[in-house]
Order: sequence, then C-alpha cells, then structure tokens
Amino acid sequence: MIRVALPAGDVEVGELVDEAAEPWAVLALAHGAGAGMDHPFLGGLAGALAGGGVSVVRFTFPYLQAGRRMPGPAAHATATWSAVAERAREVAAGLPWIAAGKSYGGRMASMAAAEGLIDPAALVYVGYPFHPPGRPDKARSAHLPAVAAPQLFLAGTKDPFLQPLDQFTGAVDTCQDAEIVWTEGGGHSFEVAGAKRGAAEVGAGLAPVVLSWLERRLQRPAA
Repeated sequence: MIRVALPAGDVEVGELVDEAAEPWAVLALAHGAGAGMDHPFLGGLAGALAGGGVSVVRFTFPYLQAGRRMPGPAAHATATWSAVAERAREVAAGLPWIAAGKSYGGRMASMAAAEGLIDPAALVYVGYPFHPPGRPDKARSAHLPAVAAPQLFLAGTKDPFLQPLDQFTGAVDTCQDAEIVWTEGGGHSFEVAGAKRGAAEVGAGLAPVVLSWLERRLQRPAA
C-alpha cells in the first residue's frame, strides 16, 4: 500500500509492482478514470515493459480505492502522484523514473508535473484525454507547456478525445519537449476496427514504442 496525504487525512492506496530482472528505469503507471490498475490493458503494458528492463509500479487513485466510480478533486490525484513518486524511487533507487498513465491518470501526472509536485525524467501519456468527446472547446492543455520533462503522447487517429487532430497536434507543439506516436485507426484504448486483439495484447503492443523512446531520451546505459 502507498500512503497519500490528503486534506482530510492520510489514506492508503493499493499498488502492483512488475519488477524487471535487471531494471534500468522505473515507470509509475496510473489507471484511467473508468478502470483500475488491474485492467488487462495495463497488465499487458506493464508486463511487456518489465520484460524490456523497466520496472513498473501500478497504483490506485483514492476515489477508486474508496469504492467510488467518479474521480475526486484533481488535488487528490496530484497528491497521489506525489506519493507515488517517492514509491517509484524506492522500487529502483538511483534509477530514472517515468510518470505514465492511461487517459485520466496521464492527465493527472501532467498536472502534477506542471505544478512542480513531481519531477520525473519523462512522462508518457497513453491516450491523453485532450477534451471530452465532442467538446473541442474544452481543451485540457493550458498547463502542458509548463511541463519541463520530455513528454510522449501515444495517440490513436480515431480517438474521439482528440478530434480534430490538428487542434491536438497544435497544442502539443506548444510544449517544451514533446512527441506524438500515432496508432493508425486506433481509438481511445488503441482498439483498431477489424483487428481482433484482447486488451492485454493491445497494451503489450505499445511497450516497444515506449521502450524505444525511453532508451533514446534517457540514454539507456550500455549493458
């Protein structure tokens, strides 16, 4: 369990650790708003990352730990990220750590980084929820240029949270250091019409892209 300091008092949230045999980095992986840390998509991604030498810490946000379906205040989520940052350092002391998250979890990581609450070596967004579907006027990007660390956006070209795509790419262009890697035809959970793959397989399929980007950006030491 990870202890999180909230205004009303400390709470504990669950964690799952996928340890790499010989880790060169550790990645904290947050769930999306509608699914927990044990979702097969996250399990597949975490397992594949661990297989590539990156230990993964999955965790639960307080609202879900308490049995609620809707996310609580953003301040609760960013406080959780602050606590998770400490845990990530414990899992792989001395190694670089990365903040990552599916949808809501990634957006909360970006907010924590923009506010200076966490200082990851990089951030990875797995389906960033740029705006609510059908509401491009409600963009959630004003804070992104304040993030100093390199940012990787994994995105599907059919994701309803990103349409129109040029608005999203324009927002990413305002960031200090950010890249987008597209999944052609991918939706918000990287599902592709006509491709019959389970959630775990889809998640695992994103790991090579993440690993390659991290190796390049963090300059992985030679074995």
